[in-house]
Amino acid sequence: MEGTAFARPLEELKHVRSKEGEILTKPFIDVCKMMLPVIDKFGAAMAAVKADVGGNLQRLEKKYLSSPSEFNLLYGLVRAEVASKTAKSSSSCTNALLWLTRAMDFLVELFHDLLDHPDWSMTQACTNAYSKSLKKWHNWLATSSFSIAMKLVPDRKKFLEVVGGSGDLTADMRSFCEKYGPLLQENHKFLASVGLDNMKGS
Repeated sequence: MEGTAFARPLEELKHVRSKEGEILTKPFIDVCKMMLPVIDKFGAAMAAVKADVGGNLQRLEKKYLSSPSEFNLLYGLVRAEVASKTAKSSSSCTNALLWLTRAMDFLVELFHDLLDHPDWSMTQACTNAYSKSLKKWHNWLATSSFSIAMKLVPDRKKFLEVVGGSGDLTADMRSFCEKYGPLLQENHKFLASVGLDNMKGS
């Protein structure tokens, strides 16, 4: 692999904002899509996360493609649903963006933990990242499923070798967290401003 698994997402992140500084739908979706191969490297442990992220991305992309000019800005998808009072539906783009953002919060927390705690096992890092991100939004069943999945995580060293490729993994991973993390925070801030950041899982 040329460079690390973060090289392409870092390149795409340069195009994620409009001239006015707003988050653009297509580049944001593309960056998230580029994280799917990284999630893939966790194997069976993250199969549910990958399916969830993939489904939410599909829903957002389908809506965007229905009218690219109307939904050029990411929050345009949410504003349209707020206006039509469909934002709280479990099949809404708002719900998809919220859960996509939460899943990505988990990944960013995990990358931070891998960077900041070189002595931690992958299970330790995943469990800590989960408790800081997704856990409070999950019901008992989802939390139990996650605990079981954590027994299947790959060996830390092997995982880092696979995503590291031929590049500087530490630098790329840190740079990705620094550039991508604030976008996720912005999503939460916007969703909170329309009263939609605290929806729980069914």
